[in-house]
Amino acid sequence: MIRVAIADDHALVREGMRRMLSGSRQIDVIGEAANGAEAVELVSEQEPDVLLLDITMPVKDGIEATEEIVELKKKTRILILSMHADEQYALRTLRAGANGFISKGARLEELLRAITEVHNGERYLPEQMAESLGEASIEDRMDEKSLVEMLSPREYQVMSYLAQGMTGREIADVLAISPKTVDTHRGHLLKKLRLRNNSDLTRFAIQSGLVKV
Repeated sequence: MIRVAIADDHALVREGMRRMLSGSRQIDVIGEAANGAEAVELVSEQEPDVLLLDITMPVKDGIEATEEIVELKKKTRILILSMHADEQYALRTLRAGANGFISKGARLEELLRAITEVHNGERYLPEQMAESLGEASIEDRMDEKSLVEMLSPREYQVMSYLAQGMTGREIADVLAISPKTVDTHRGHLLKKLRLRNNSDLTRFAIQSGLVKV
């Protein structure tokens, strides 16, 4: 039996995952967390075999939580859940110490396979992503240092949406934040990446492989 914990800031997502996983005789969901800080505390106290960890959460995001959990030196393996199934997101989480990465849009069959492989000490990436990167490339790129590393998960999300041509209002609606907050993130992006405007952001995102053309 694999002892699994779920960390996501949306109660409906946690409930949905718990219901899905409860149908498997191999999985026992032992706990839930609503933010990154709670996820760290949960691992410290209950030490699940596998933690399903959302990357974008309040208090501490998934990357910060991953780094702190790694420092605890527990046996818990971390499988990151993300709305964004792109290589840069995956590489950032692996650098932080995660053991796998899977899209929230994955089917239950794939999620169960990912949990099992991560629990068995393997690294899990979606098949298409793993083929695109290649094992040697993964190791090489995990050692790379880039400007993208300076971005928070939320800033990364905003940049991705801006590069896809979405307006500030549209991004605010998708992320459930205010347009003013989107503008604040945009300002931080331009400053951190030393860019001037949205056109520069789009060009940077494309050249960095963050957005497919």
